[in-house]
Amino acid sequence: MTFVSTKLSQKFSTPLIIGNITLKSRVLQSPLSGVTDLVFRRLVRRYAPDSMLYTEMVSAADLHYRSALSKLMEIDRLETPISIQLFDCRPDFLAEAAQKAVFEGADTVDINMGCPVNKITKKGGGSSLLRQPELAALIVRSVVEAVDIPVTVKTRIGWDDHEITILDFAKRMEDAGAKMITVHARTRSQGYTGNAKWDWIRKVKEVLTIPVIANGDIFSVENAIACLEQTGADGVMCSRGTLGYPFLVGQVDHFLKTGEYLPKPTAIECLQVAKEHLQGLWDYKGIRGIRQSRKHMTWYAKGFVGAAALRDRLCRIESVQDGMDCLDRAIEHIESNKDVFAVINPEDMAEMIAMKQ
Repeated sequence: MTFVSTKLSQKFSTPLIIGNITLKSRVLQSPLSGVTDLVFRRLVRRYAPDSMLYTEMVSAADLHYRSALSKLMEIDRLETPISIQLFDCRPDFLAEAAQKAVFEGADTVDINMGCPVNKITKKGGGSSLLRQPELAALIVRSVVEAVDIPVTVKTRIGWDDHEITILDFAKRMEDAGAKMITVHARTRSQGYTGNAKWDWIRKVKEVLTIPVIANGDIFSVENAIACLEQTGADGVMCSRGTLGYPFLVGQVDHFLKTGEYLPKPTAIECLQVAKEHLQGLWDYKGIRGIRQSRKHMTWYAKGFVGAAALRDRLCRIESVQDGMDCLDRAIEHIESNKDVFAVINPEDMAEMIAMKQ
């Protein structure tokens, strides 16, 4: 049984204030490249009606050089609260992109200063900005001056274990005008390996006055509570724990508000949502959506007898019908063998996610 302290319970009974934005939930869905598109966000929103959702990160350079806005930036006007995340290392490009994000309907603009991927960092974006704090601060100031909605930052604790600079860096972001900071408690060199160092989030919280959101290793309600109790953070952001499990944000939010667990989805319920996700990707992106769906479908196929074989088939589907047929057969098989199937445990997702890195 998970215990929630009185202090944490009181904090989460109040709204989260980000500049001039008031949120009814302190549980957020992280931006995830190749994942948090419009289709996925609609599924998360179903179970987490009050949570802030984020687009995939959008290249400010692409927005500058192309006449058409990136499809990554497309949002549903009804999916508020919604944030558009941007990345680049040029203050003017990011300021321009932020103005376009406002036009698209973003409630906040988030600047990615944490992505560890080489193709991003070698161009000066993502977590490479941890090594350029003056430039990072200039970026925040430029974007703040360009828009009238809150500007936030998502980052990591440092470049590597010998270069953990988050305390100075976070204070610079606050001083530059950021209204919230999300800290993924890993270094750039860790990528997504090893354990998140939650103690650094607590240290950041101690030196800032703006909201600090905890991120890293949130795969279950229990993880979220442990992280919040340890860090004293103002909220928690779910990332890889939502891969193939769009229920997580809503589950955490519900528990923090009520102290009660929502029923865990059964294997069949998860596969039914997978079917919706597959159909949505086909309707939204066509054949490109089918190719993208392969990874999503394998993430849903977890926690029941025959899941490995199903994942093998799903990662090779060529059409929406292929995927539907695979999922329908799996559902039929589970229904005929209900006595041997248990509900999916979201904590088990960590093992599969690690396999995908």
